[in-house]
Amino acid sequence: MKVVIVGGVAGGATAAARLRRLDEQAEIIIIERSHYVSYANCGLPYFIGGTITDRKKLTLQTPESFRSRFNIDVRVCQEVTSIDRFNHLVEIRNLESDETYTESYDKLILSPGAHPVLPPVPGIDSHLVFTLRTVEDTFAIDSFIAENNAAHATIVGGGFIGLEMAENLIDRGLQVTVIQRPDHLMPTLDPDMAALLHNEFRAHGVTLKLSANVVGFEELTRSDGKASIVTHIQDDSFAPESDLIIVATGVAPESTLAKEAGLELGIKGSIKVDDHLLTTDKDIYAIGDAIETTQIVTDSPAHIALAGPANKQGRIVADNICGIDRTYDGALGSSVMKAFDLTVATTGLTSKAATTAGLDFDSVALSPASHATYYPGSHTMTMKVLFERPSGRIIGAQIIGGEGSDKRIDVLAVAIKAGMTAYDLTELDLAYAPPYSSAKDPVNMAGYIMENVLEGTVKQAHWDEALQLADNSEQVIILDTRTRSEYEQSHIPNALHIPLDDLRTHLDELPREKRILVHCASGLRSYLACRTLMQNGFECANIAGGYNFYQAIHLDHNATSEDVGDCGIKVD
Repeated sequence: MKVVIVGGVAGGATAAARLRRLDEQAEIIIIERSHYVSYANCGLPYFIGGTITDRKKLTLQTPESFRSRFNIDVRVCQEVTSIDRFNHLVEIRNLESDETYTESYDKLILSPGAHPVLPPVPGIDSHLVFTLRTVEDTFAIDSFIAENNAAHATIVGGGFIGLEMAENLIDRGLQVTVIQRPDHLMPTLDPDMAALLHNEFRAHGVTLKLSANVVGFEELTRSDGKASIVTHIQDDSFAPESDLIIVATGVAPESTLAKEAGLELGIKGSIKVDDHLLTTDKDIYAIGDAIETTQIVTDSPAHIALAGPANKQGRIVADNICGIDRTYDGALGSSVMKAFDLTVATTGLTSKAATTAGLDFDSVALSPASHATYYPGSHTMTMKVLFERPSGRIIGAQIIGGEGSDKRIDVLAVAIKAGMTAYDLTELDLAYAPPYSSAKDPVNMAGYIMENVLEGTVKQAHWDEALQLADNSEQVIILDTRTRSEYEQSHIPNALHIPLDDLRTHLDELPREKRILVHCASGLRSYLACRTLMQNGFECANIAGGYNFYQAIHLDHNATSEDVGDCGIKVD
């Protein structure tokens, strides 16, 4: 059997190695158009920032190592230019010599990846405009900064690559501006959660320009003769002058080869595959960033360009080629990103995606500590978990915090994959010791809160809803149940203040004809207040996330996170 693989990196390289483990006699050829067949794609920004200093560490496998260990023929700087499906041939061009030749195949695996999307604006072809997708891109940016003593960079795009580059360029000593067309960074976050990310980036000196549409770039020549570049934004005088531009506005599937071969395409021009990752040709498989996959929560077509799914798909295709029946169910889009001192982790659907899918859902927001607060060094994480009504099925989660955030998102990803509900989360038996967690893990706590909402033990409101109701109705008031010192430090205008511990002796001061929206710092004390109020005949709702969430969203300031209890008060 002869297998030709178009593209290496995550999916293609994984497929090749798995094929060899299953079939020692197979002839395996990888055709890779870059100089590097298998490299740490997600580590590229950290080389530019200086965290990774050895170029060799970016390379996971080389043509020589593939040959010596796996007896796999890897041809770099070569590109498959066409597929002859009838004769089972691919045409290949050597990018260094410009020579072309053909290669036969029994099975073909397409793993061409994706390419950066460049906005069609004037100046996009400037030599001062860069993208970051390959090792070659990385070295080009690194060399440019060093050789030109670059001091300021503008990044267009606030997704994974854009934000990782922003952090690493700040670490390298550059001034950084991030321009984002939507109104918030990171499309995998809801706007309220993204506010915490905005505050963190601004606190580290990054200038953010949100809801900004780039309409062009213009090269200038400074008085010292050095070139610079200006970014023009539609309907705005804000035009930062920079030494370089990095465009990180997303990627598109690299599906031209498949399209020209007559294979069926799907969403966003991605290559359509079945659950065995087989294309519309029985001898051609496709994997990685180029393919259409399934969003597990909604069971709908999706394009999810992440390394984890690509690696899994590579293994599955190799198994199928070797006669082992494997299927791919789809992906959740689980992700994690370092953002200065924060970890940003997501899985499943955002509120926008859930709304688009037509789901009846709600969400809870909580801010538990990473481990027991009596053990030093705990850090608060802000969690938002989405659940379907009335079943309580978990459909998405977002966590921003420090240590332990990645652990909890992984647990929630497993819960979503397994079709678990809020009630199931309350029963999860998770590891506990004071340096690592609390007896009631944050995942358990999210389950308890959702359970209370689903069963009507407490009603809840979200901040935008609460503020709008309080502003537009005389029949709604906001009650602040924090301590006096917390209230005096900062509070919502016109909010009624009664500390939780004084509430029972001040019930007569509350208007029974009005709806009371209650908050504390985190949502815990206000929940207790709601239980007291409900059992005394008041109509009330707990405001999700508490005042700490409010100040992140509306006051552009993240609350203190170190050694803070679940109630939102710093532990002495």
